Amino acid sequence: MLSPQRVPMSGLPMSVTIWEVGPRDGLQNESTTVPVGVKLEFLDRLAAAGLGVVEATSFVHPRWVPQLADAEDLLARLAPAPGVRYPVLVPNDRGLDRALALGVREIAIFGSATETFAKRNLNRTIDESLAMFEPVVRRARAEGLRVRGYLSMCFGDPWEGEVPIPQVVSVARRLVGLGCDQLSLGDTVGVGTPGHVTALVRALSEAGVGPDRLAVHFHDTYGQALANTLAALQSGVTTVDSSAGGLGGCPYAKSATGNLATEDLVWQLHGLGIETGVDLAALVRTSLWMAQRLGRQSPSAVVRALAAEVVSP
Repeated sequence: MLSPQRVPMSGLPMSVTIWEVGPRDGLQNESTTVPVGVKLEFLDRLAAAGLGVVEATSFVHPRWVPQLADAEDLLARLAPAPGVRYPVLVPNDRGLDRALALGVREIAIFGSATETFAKRNLNRTIDESLAMFEPVVRRARAEGLRVRGYLSMCFGDPWEGEVPIPQVVSVARRLVGLGCDQLSLGDTVGVGTPGHVTALVRALSEAGVGPDRLAVHFHDTYGQALANTLAALQSGVTTVDSSAGGLGGCPYAKSATGNLATEDLVWQLHGLGIETGVDLAALVRTSLWMAQRLGRQSPSAVVRALAAEVVSP
């Protein structure tokens, strides 16, 4: 059985944009560096499977994320698939310079809803990180680029514990105020639950940041990612971040296990009758192929379930 029976639910969007983060958020957490040729084939396979947004890499300094030190080489050699967007993560003005030099048309910045994680991840307070992002967003918008803002630790922080919803809303509004087109709400350590998701989306909407400006980025540490995704969809969110094969975590939060697997997400969405444009069998083959190169089994439940049913990668 290569696809679920389609039984729609009321109150859900007709289509969902999947923001594939495997090549960036997934591979940056690997203990060894994946060769650039493998990364390029990974990007090509993901695009061929029907993913319309594939986050390609990051221009964070190689000292902090050595797994993505080949960003320039990767983008110089990438042959973009027609109609596919390839955003990149940039932390500062220097990262934006590098991205612009390679013709990047879409970037993302990465903020935190908590002070502790802001200091651990960016070596800055929240205020200092927003001050660093302001000229990046301003310049990017002046160049006609799309800008996404990631906001991590929206549902809990391993150092600070519970993160109050008003605190998340406050930082979110400031990120949007800088000029971000979209804000991705990150459950970096996977502690969120559906009621919490619903309450946060509602609070943001009441503060002027509606679900049309939001994406969600769930980790499956406690097995809640799909339930949280459904809650977000019911709240009007139509962009969901995920990682092929469930790759990734967070190099600065050791309690963060893998991202929501794209295959698991696609199985749920297709079962709900929601269009994604993704060929699930091709995507499973891609994740099996990457798992072979990483030397381990994919953590995705759907990849494991369908492994014997798809043609060898």
